[in-house]
Amino acid sequence: MIPEEVTSWLSENGFGEVVAHHFTGGGCINHGARLKTSRGKSLFLKTNSRAPKDMFIREVEGLEALQVQGAPRIPRPYLWGADFLLLEDLAPTERKTDYWVDFGRQLAHLHNQTSSLFGFAHDNYIGSTPQPNPWTTDGYEFFAEQRLLFQVRIAQSRGLLGSSEVHQVEKLATKLKSLLPIQPACLIHGDLWSGNAITDSDGNPAIIDPAAHYGWAEAELGMTTLFGAFPAKFYQAYQEVRPLEVGFRERYPIYNLYHLLNHLNLFGGGYRGQVSSILRRYQ
Repeated sequence: MIPEEVTSWLSENGFGEVVAHHFTGGGCINHGARLKTSRGKSLFLKTNSRAPKDMFIREVEGLEALQVQGAPRIPRPYLWGADFLLLEDLAPTERKTDYWVDFGRQLAHLHNQTSSLFGFAHDNYIGSTPQPNPWTTDGYEFFAEQRLLFQVRIAQSRGLLGSSEVHQVEKLATKLKSLLPIQPACLIHGDLWSGNAITDSDGNPAIIDPAAHYGWAEAELGMTTLFGAFPAKFYQAYQEVRPLEVGFRERYPIYNLYHLLNHLNLFGGGYRGQVSSILRRYQ
């Protein structure tokens, strides 16, 4: 069902009336639909009647922050409320020939936007899980407290992890400085798996559904390998713009523990084995 606010806004802003409403697949949290209007326009509507009341405004803030010249394209947000978000329709098509090379360079350019602090102007969401983003001077403290330990406490409260696994996460959180290099706080998408890497109508790179904040660029790249790795040419092109420290691939499991804990909290015990496997590796 299309919210009344959306139909009124479309009419008042010259888009006309909705003449077609096609649901799209792929969303695990929200429902997506492509709207066609009587003026020949196409827009994308996300809805979720169970969404936290600030979830979509937090997404809008992320979309706006990621609108960086030379970075991957981001859909423009038009209108939002507690249970919907109306966006520019990027009209994805086939990837152009140099898609992955362009994507690597563009993401590196996005990551070159840095801050003296880790965090973000507001807390937001990773999927539908709250993602705290208090401004923090120390990246190790930020990742330990606001990423790993925040998620593991949720998992423990829901009975998804036992005390031994919780202790292993707590122990790993104290060892981050010995396992990870010093890195600046970079502007990152925050939830960059293959499903959020799409194209625009010309086949150019575009990214959607952010959990934006200033964090570690290596953590972003780690997630690109978690649910179907991007091709080698993407990482090669990235390093042409923004070289990475030796051994970055071996560090990915630490960063991906955050996302696996989140998936455990969102979708249940099927992810417990992957969480436990990473924890055993770093004991």
